[in-house]
Amino acid sequence: MRILVVCGAGASSTFVAQRLRRAAAAAGLDWDAAAGMESSVADSDPDLVLVGPHLSDRLDAIRDSASVPVAVLPDDVFADRDGSRTLVFARSILAAVGETPKGTP
Repeated sequence: MRILVVCGAGASSTFVAQRLRRAAAAAGLDWDAAAGMESSVADSDPDLVLVGPHLSDRLDAIRDSASVPVAVLPDDVFADRDGSRTLVFARSILAAVGETPKGTP
């Protein structure tokens, strides 16, 4: 499973992506999470795009650039210090679209 975490300049998304990777690894999942900007959505090949809450007004444009599920992260995502809530959120989005997460044991 490849997840792209999108924010304005890529800085805050780096922390979210790192925490999500650690939480996924702790859960035994072979997932990769990378940080990027809105412009990187079309250039990458993710399975899921998670958008920072401060970019919620750009959601439609980001969805138009992606051919995969796209969701806005909760407002408190940056307070999720261990990534566990972000992992639960990502799994819920995948379940809602009926996708079996790759790398799931």
